[in-house]
Amino acid sequence: MGVRSVTVRRHLVVQCFLFLILLLLLLQEARAGHQVLYNARGLRSRKQVNSSTCNLFQGKWVFDSSYPFYDASNCPFIDPEFDCQKYGRPDKQYLKYRWLPDACDFPRFDGLDFLRRWRGKKIMFVGDSLSLNQWESLVCMIHQSAPNSQSSLIRQDGLKTVTFDEYAVSMSLYRTPYLVDIVRESVGRVLKLDSIQAGDTWKQMDMLIFNTWHWWLHKGSSQGWDYMREGTKLYKDMDRLTAFSKALNTWASWVDLNVDPTKTKVFFQGISPTHYQGKEWNSQSKNCYGELEPLNGSTYPAGTPEAAAILNQVLSKMTKPVYLLDITTLSQLRKDGHPSAYGEDPKGMDCSHWCLPGLPDTWNQLLYAALVMGT
Repeated sequence: MGVRSVTVRRHLVVQCFLFLILLLLLLQEARAGHQVLYNARGLRSRKQVNSSTCNLFQGKWVFDSSYPFYDASNCPFIDPEFDCQKYGRPDKQYLKYRWLPDACDFPRFDGLDFLRRWRGKKIMFVGDSLSLNQWESLVCMIHQSAPNSQSSLIRQDGLKTVTFDEYAVSMSLYRTPYLVDIVRESVGRVLKLDSIQAGDTWKQMDMLIFNTWHWWLHKGSSQGWDYMREGTKLYKDMDRLTAFSKALNTWASWVDLNVDPTKTKVFFQGISPTHYQGKEWNSQSKNCYGELEPLNGSTYPAGTPEAAAILNQVLSKMTKPVYLLDITTLSQLRKDGHPSAYGEDPKGMDCSHWCLPGLPDTWNQLLYAALVMGT
């Protein structure tokens, strides 16, 4: 009887042990299925909730025949410079790629849901022509989702506004390439690195999406200023990264001083890359012309631009929450997404902006994902 009793006890111990293992496996599965993605509620994409949090901006491009979201010919808001199909681009494969994060997925864009969530609200993109690129993409995506919803377009000096009347949602573009002011003085056009007077218009918004970088590199006839000023000091020029950093800090101070996070959500569009040198992606190509597909993988051979590091440094010191749409690397992989020779200027080579439909649609998918996850 003693031997039999020991055997029974051993059998019970083994069963209990197996049950505990099964319970642990079930708990791990449940946690994986319920993991939080980005800390979109706090609107700081640089900080994750915990070690299992998904980084929406780390991943790869995959072919998806259901893309694009809209046809350029059906969207009345696209400028000719972005309408690559209209100007003869012969390939269409660049329209068929979807961004896939490594460890998760994000909700597909729903324009009607966007309008319902932001009913009666004012949204503004503030920045340069890359802001224009993203703004036109978003209004086209929403227009496709609600084609029967009446909309109106108003143009003023440096300002465009599309309003979707049924939902009273206005989406504006405020053109200011440097974010800081340019004023006319006796010496000419002066870029004031420590001044933002245009911000009164921004204060009225419920959502702000800022951007600046490309114009900081322009020189010669394409440069938008004659001198730079900081306080009483006037400069004919200075290191452009230094100037960019000073202006960003001025912008950050403006946000910290003027934005109420309970009323206004603030985003910053990350540094959008160019593709003028094939050696950056280990290619013999001179530039982006003729590129037909994205780079494989999730890293860019030339690495991250210095401007992105400066942007992250400035954002890390801010007291008000700003969500960084960290689109730099995923955009670097899209050497195929530019207008190149297929833009409004037949002699031009545009490897800075992006075709529409195209890459900016993904930027707006990520914007929408941040908003959905944060509500």
